[in-house]
Amino acid sequence: MRAVGISRPSATPAVRTAVVWDVLRAVLADRVTATGRDRLDIVDAGGGTGGFAVPLAGLGHAVTVVDPSPDSLAALERRAAEAGVGVRALQGDAADLKEILPTDGADLVLCHSVLEYVEDPAGALSAIAGLLREGGAISVLAANPLAAALHRSIAGRFDEALQVLDDPEGRWGERDPTPRRFTREALAMLLSAAGFTPGEVHGVRIFADLVPSRLLDGEPGAARALVALEQAAAAHPVLRDIATQLHVLGRK
Repeated sequence: MRAVGISRPSATPAVRTAVVWDVLRAVLADRVTATGRDRLDIVDAGGGTGGFAVPLAGLGHAVTVVDPSPDSLAALERRAAEAGVGVRALQGDAADLKEILPTDGADLVLCHSVLEYVEDPAGALSAIAGLLREGGAISVLAANPLAAALHRSIAGRFDEALQVLDDPEGRWGERDPTPRRFTREALAMLLSAAGFTPGEVHGVRIFADLVPSRLLDGEPGAARALVALEQAAAAHPVLRDIATQLHVLGRK
């Protein structure tokens, strides 16, 4: 399989997704070996403008994006056209997956920054489980409440940081744009309840959100060094738990 090549105007996005791409490359390679198929069927639930979908299609896989926003899907189609790849775009919510996609038709489903916003996270995971073939995997990326508390405190919002720790949904107040956040224990429980076997949890954006973009873009080698730091810290038992997002694979 070819390495992922993504052209970006800034080094920061590449740093923020490097850990996730490491895991995705490994699971794709495992699935290709297990199935004997070079072209896997991938669904990106809530995939938006195609930050993951377009590079995955560039690797030769059949990718379908399901997203409720027509504007995001239009941007996805433009992005795919610019990259010279084909991505199927379908409008719908996570709750609609059973109705718009076939059962047992996917090798991998991405569920990135979705569980925070859907009305029924457990129901969304159950619907995704129905899409996957036996041996398939779900990639879950979700906001972490401990990071929200850390970031609010750094901003001097100490009462809001305390609220995050006390709130069962991990929110810092009524104006918080994120409806809920998940600890690694909560993600593991949700995946298990939906019939998945949860894998190792990795921290994503442990340091990246604390580093000014101008430093990454202006210092030679800074982005590469930060990626190496993020990769080394992703599974660290302490640093992982303060990451902005938590990433975990669930296998069916």
